[in-house]
Amino acid sequence: MTLRSRWWLPAAVLVLTMIQLAVGAFADLPQFEGKGFGARLWAYPLMMMLVPAIWFAWRSRGASEASRGARAAGREGIPWLAFALVMLGFLVDVTGNTLDLYDSVVWWDDANHFVNWIFLNAGLGLLLVPSVEKRWARVLLVTGIGAILAIGWELGEWYTFIRHGTELDTAYQDTLGDEALGTLGAFVAGLLVINHRRRPTS
Repeated sequence: MTLRSRWWLPAAVLVLTMIQLAVGAFADLPQFEGKGFGARLWAYPLMMMLVPAIWFAWRSRGASEASRGARAAGREGIPWLAFALVMLGFLVDVTGNTLDLYDSVVWWDDANHFVNWIFLNAGLGLLLVPSVEKRWARVLLVTGIGAILAIGWELGEWYTFIRHGTELDTAYQDTLGDEALGTLGAFVAGLLVINHRRRPTS
């Protein structure tokens, strides 16, 4: 499979996520109650598209100073897999709500924070670590970004539905656990992408 043919990977993840977000926001189903799907309906697509948008904006700026051949090589090197990995955690999260797994499977929430942070930070790592020389610095970079994102995610959860919801009494312990699991997932992602190198383009 060529890099160019992988465009459908992030596209499929985005479409499947959007469909479930719409169902959660507009359908009166109990598994979506109090889960902030009105806010997720616009916030998730924005967050999913943020990394690809930054990448294309950066690449377009560089391509404007390059030759036509270099621009063609840049199109060949679009990191579709990295984009799909960044987006995949949002799809897993929404699907877990759709199937009511957060309420019916006791370990589902913890597993999500760990596994989804592997996906998210592996995608970011594929984009970032080739620019870092030292292998230990690559792991530290990916882990640090994951920790920051875990904190930001928990702040967003608190603002959108925890502060006025039914989970306030256990929110402190749950937040600490989720941040730790997210950071651990980011560390695993850093180990997975530690040897990643950009492929040379012709």
